[in-house]
Amino acid sequence: MKHHFSDYITIYIHQSDLIISNYIKNLLSPFNIAPEQNLILLLLWENDGLSQSELSAKLGKDKTNIARMVLNLEQKGLIRRVSDENDRRLLKVFLTEKGRKFEEQVIPVIDDFNDQVLQGISEEELNAVRRVLAKLIDNVR
Repeated sequence: MKHHFSDYITIYIHQSDLIISNYIKNLLSPFNIAPEQNLILLLLWENDGLSQSELSAKLGKDKTNIARMVLNLEQKGLIRRVSDENDRRLLKVFLTEKGRKFEEQVIPVIDDFNDQVLQGISEEELNAVRRVLAKLIDNVR
């Protein structure tokens, strides 16, 4: 049986990711922040003082990638890295005052975007999407 371009679910997922990622990138550009950097800030706004290893695990990114993003956020004055008292090799990441205030600017924009993306989608549909995506991921692990 011959397969058509539209038969592959991964194409829909990829196209959705590209469109949504580009939209978020444009939304965040006035704040001079990349979407992946914003994910780090979202995690810290929720739970300040995570280690770089914890950020890496939560975002599914390698430690080198996280270290680069953290350094960039530090250069922007939004976070600071502190060596753990018990293990000097462990770097914990904390928001600065500027980083905490930044939340007030960014969260309304992200919340509006989230509302727009989920418009017309029920909680039941959203949960179904989560379940299906989790299965797709499990199938390739």
